[in-house]
Amino acid sequence: MDALNLLRQSPVMPVIVVNDAAVAVDLARALVAGGIRTLEITLRTKAALAAMRRIRDEVPDALVGAGTVRTRAHLEAALDAGAQFGLSPGLTPELAAAARASGVPFIPGVATASEAMRAQDEGFDILKLFPAEAVGGIKLLKALAGPLPELRFCPTGGIDASNAANYLALPNVLAVGGSWLTPEAALAAQDWAKITALAKEACALAVR
Repeated sequence: MDALNLLRQSPVMPVIVVNDAAVAVDLARALVAGGIRTLEITLRTKAALAAMRRIRDEVPDALVGAGTVRTRAHLEAALDAGAQFGLSPGLTPELAAAARASGVPFIPGVATASEAMRAQDEGFDILKLFPAEAVGGIKLLKALAGPLPELRFCPTGGIDASNAANYLALPNVLAVGGSWLTPEAALAAQDWAKITALAKEACALAVR
């Protein structure tokens, strides 16, 4: 599966911070039950890699990937843990080379037209606009569509249930990323029904 088809699996990719790998499987099952298959586990906690491995082993309907991939070592560790794709807040030449060699879909982050063009030069035409709201959000994506019509985006950063549909309505947006599907209170309470309900609502945001 390439990055294009990956982002077509679900309109929203939850940005998940896992502090306890023991809840990873139940969390993934709750999201999948609500129609969300692509799960980004951020490499921001010690539990992230173990969480990825558990989801990969026990939730076959999920597509689990690593977020906040900043180095070749990050990507290699994530792949060893079973990650099926990767996302980064940015892109460096070394990371680009590692991502190309990995054989898995990789979505680098950009915040400007120049960064998008450099990412395209490195072989990436599916990009993560980050931090979306802070750098111009919908207005920037509309502006980029003119000179860079072949690029597609997964904007992340400041996106929630109140504005996600507006992003998804843009022709150059394939999906959005956000943390609102896995609120801390629901994770702490292990309220999987709540997370499934949020996932169903997120799926209903898709306009095409």
